[in-house]
Amino acid sequence: MAVPTSAGYRIPDGAGIGHTHLKVSDIDRALEFYCGVLGFNLVTRFRDSAAFIAAGGYHHHIALNTWESLGGSPPPPHHTGLYHVAIRYPTRRDLAVAVRRVTEAGHPLQGASDHGVSISIYLADPDGIGLELTWDRPESEWPRGAGGRIELRMADPIDLGALLREGE
Repeated sequence: MAVPTSAGYRIPDGAGIGHTHLKVSDIDRALEFYCGVLGFNLVTRFRDSAAFIAAGGYHHHIALNTWESLGGSPPPPHHTGLYHVAIRYPTRRDLAVAVRRVTEAGHPLQGASDHGVSISIYLADPDGIGLELTWDRPESEWPRGAGGRIELRMADPIDLGALLREGE
């Protein structure tokens, strides 16, 4: 099946996803998870209705708000919407430390996969928003098929115990 394009236009190679804005039910609970467990920095907060968090000195990677969701419940399964947000770690050890912090804080993991290009751990935040904690292998190690096309794997198993030991 051919993928439609708009008059041959392609997004520029340097484009990327700048930030994610999430609707949460409780700002304090969300901040405890994203800052307290995952380690993001609080950049700014607007009363009890919004907060902006980041890794390093960036203006914000994730925005959290309760504008339309204060006290709300997670979206039901089998509906359209956000599947998950991926948080990419710079090293495999950084991923291991994050996963260890999540499990030690009592947040259950929902899955773990080796995608060939990356190692990914899946969970949900306190509002049921899907998260993927991931580390990309160096591009030179990515599996490639005919014509050099990247071959993503859907769900090869990983040794979660070995990964967690790397985070000690």
